[in-house]
Amino acid sequence: MQLILKQTVEHLGEEGDIVKVKPGYGRNFLMPQGLAITASKGNLAQLAIAKVAIDARKKQQRDEAEALAKKLEECVITLEMRVGEENKLYGSVTSSDLADKLAEKGLVVDRRKIVLDEPIKTVGETTVTVKVGYQVTAKVKVNIVPQQV
Repeated sequence: MQLILKQTVEHLGEEGDIVKVKPGYGRNFLMPQGLAITASKGNLAQLAIAKVAIDARKKQQRDEAEALAKKLEECVITLEMRVGEENKLYGSVTSSDLADKLAEKGLVVDRRKIVLDEPIKTVGETTVTVKVGYQVTAKVKVNIVPQQV
């Protein structure tokens, strides 16, 4: 089944791409969610007309993602956490904690875009990857320090 994507779908394609998917995935997920339309002659003609606007919108969004990535690269997050023996945290630092701290600095990032293999549980400096969008990622330095009593 061939479809035209109306929005970018991760691991499938970007807005305006013509993709081939299994019929069940197209009918049961992509089309009801409004993410795609069938690749009929009429829809392909409309796509050709809208292609210039789609390309301009993609370029603008990519530029915004690169600007946000640059700001994130310059940012250093410092978190004070309670620690126990051997500098191990009582709790752990999760992507939600990092997203909240970034929001305090004026950088709004969805917590699901912060890539943590596992929660941070030790004191020290760590580098965390943030998926900004449009295949753009940024490395954010996170510094965990013991809480002063």
